[in-house]
Amino acid sequence: MAQSVVASGRTVSEKLSLAAVSTHFINGGDPEQDIEFRVLRLRDERNFANRRVDAVQGDLLLSSALVSYLKDSPGLEHAVKPPTVADPETLPTIDEHLVGYEETVPMFVAALKPIEWRYDNDPAWVLKAKSERLEHNRVWMKTHSVLPDDPVLHSAALVYASDTTVLDSIITTHGLSWGYDRIFAATINHSVWFHRPVRFDDWVLYATESPVASAGRGTGAGRFVDREGALLASTIQEGIVKHFPGRS
Repeated sequence: MAQSVVASGRTVSEKLSLAAVSTHFINGGDPEQDIEFRVLRLRDERNFANRRVDAVQGDLLLSSALVSYLKDSPGLEHAVKPPTVADPETLPTIDEHLVGYEETVPMFVAALKPIEWRYDNDPAWVLKAKSERLEHNRVWMKTHSVLPDDPVLHSAALVYASDTTVLDSIITTHGLSWGYDRIFAATINHSVWFHRPVRFDDWVLYATESPVASAGRGTGAGRFVDREGALLASTIQEGIVKHFPGRS
């Protein structure tokens, strides 16, 4: 999805801002093979642009993204009040949260971590160990390295990071955790709306919750807020989420 944002952004005037991207994930791909991103120009006007980006491997369509761009203009402004959280510099790193849980969540321990996370609350595996439930997640995020002054890359980095923790509130609402419980999860679709320019190599709070889980699916909703409390972007992700109790 982040690569789709980059591919489409390279075809649009710099005078237009990324407004929204909505992606449907259609087929699984081979991580060892190249992915080709095909950009279709749907609309080009002075104040608007629309693109469709298909990610393909050979004849297999992996995902299809609709991306919209608008020229910024003055208008009404308001936003919901940001949550009250601790300063990110005072919070434990993700590696500190994983100490003692190396065998419980080895996939998180071994995973690449281009995005730095600082949980304001306990992550799912710590909540599970404490037999606690939580209906939301609050996580500070930023890239480990400084990014170039390219709005497309900062937006793409946010889109990439927006997949992290967004479905966690589905399972923590039920007192479940990755690693402890047998859970199957797969993203069906994911959308991001941009409200203000993003600088993703500085701390941004990702506040997420799950408004609903039903019929084997769950929805996670998120807000990205900067350190000054400005709402930068909103997200919605729907996934297949299944729990198999009593199995290991």
